[in-house]
This record gives sequence, structure tokens and C-alpha cells, in this order.
Amino acid sequence: MCAKLEKQDTDKITYEGLLQGNKDWVAATLKEDPKFFERLSAGQAPPVLWIGCSDSRVPANQITNTMPGDIFVHRNIANVVTHTDMNLLSVLDYSVNVLKVKHIIVCGHYGCGGINAALGDKQVGLIDNWLRNIKDVIRMHEREMQTIKDPVKRSNRLVELNAIEGAANVMSTSIVQNAWASGQDLAVHAWAYSLETGLIKDLQVSASGAEDISPVFKMQAHK
Repeated sequence: MCAKLEKQDTDKITYEGLLQGNKDWVAATLKEDPKFFERLSAGQAPPVLWIGCSDSRVPANQITNTMPGDIFVHRNIANVVTHTDMNLLSVLDYSVNVLKVKHIIVCGHYGCGGINAALGDKQVGLIDNWLRNIKDVIRMHEREMQTIKDPVKRSNRLVELNAIEGAANVMSTSIVQNAWASGQDLAVHAWAYSLETGLIKDLQVSASGAEDISPVFKMQAHK
């Protein structure tokens, strides 16, 4: 339902054009489904929480062929998951305890600028402090990373490791562990998306209960 723009046409996007684009989208949507917005405004019950990168080329709904209302989304630079990010934790808590999502997906993408910046040694700015979280992933997997000499393959592997560690961090939160302890149907997954092919790679790292996580992170449920 949205117009497709070639890369060289993006400079033609204007403020007024965005508003007109909204009107065009509404008109096209209502033509196809007159009650679409009526149903959408009645409430949301998305089965999925998506934790992804802020990159404009990785929109969760489009790449999974889903509709508005299907995916609850949190995005930040390089899809970092840390236990001190109150924004992310608030989204996670609301998703699990109020929306009762069934799947949490941490999705990185190959060619990620944040990942590539973390692999380098140049200062970028304030974001350097954020990228430190990704440098910690490099340190944790230093032996493997040192064996990868090709820069593209090295970047791609870090994209995967960052998503895997992010998913592990989600699993180890008290929010998710308490949900599992209460018997809630909830699974956590790690994915990586290719900008070149449009395909998602399942990194085969999933958990649907506390037995799937490292013992060091297991906590007894709060009573």
C-alpha cells in the first residue's frame, strides 16, 4: 500500500509530501478494507515484540509481511539489549505483562553501521558510549572474532553474535523469567536480516523456559 522509492528518489521526499502520502495511504487502505481503521483503533493484541535496529531499511512489518497491530516494536542503534536501558525494559515489561506477547525477537541486520563502528577504533561521538555494549560482545567472543580476517565476514558474524547476546540478555531479565515461572507461553529468538537478499536468518538461538538459559542467570520467582 505504500509507494516504492528508488534510492536516488529519496531526496524528493518533502514534509508536505509525507502528509500527502498519509492521505493517499488512508484512501488506498479504506478502498481495500473500509473497516480497517475501525478495527485497528479498537485495541492491540500483538503476538510479537520486535527488538531491532533503528536503521530505516529494516521495518519490522514490511520484512515479515505483517500488518499494523501484529508486531510491537522497540528499536535502537544496533538492536542493543542491556539491563540498564529503562526504555527497553519498560517496553519489555509492557509487552510481556500487559500485551502478553508470545514471541520476543531480537533482530540484527548485516551491514549495520553501529556494528561496523564498534569494530573500528575511531571516535564517532556520544554514540561511542552506546557502542561499548557491542565492544563487550567482541571481547566475549574475542577468540572467534580474531580468526575471521575478512572484514565483511567479521562484521556479519558480529551482527549475529550481537543478536544472540541480546536475546540472551532478554532471557535473563526478571521480566521474562517471572513470566516463565508463572507458566506464560513465551519464547525468545535471535534473528539476522540481510539487506541484500531481503531474507531473515534464524540464528537457531531460542528459549521458551528457564531451563534453556545459563544457570548463572537463573532467579527464583518473586513471591
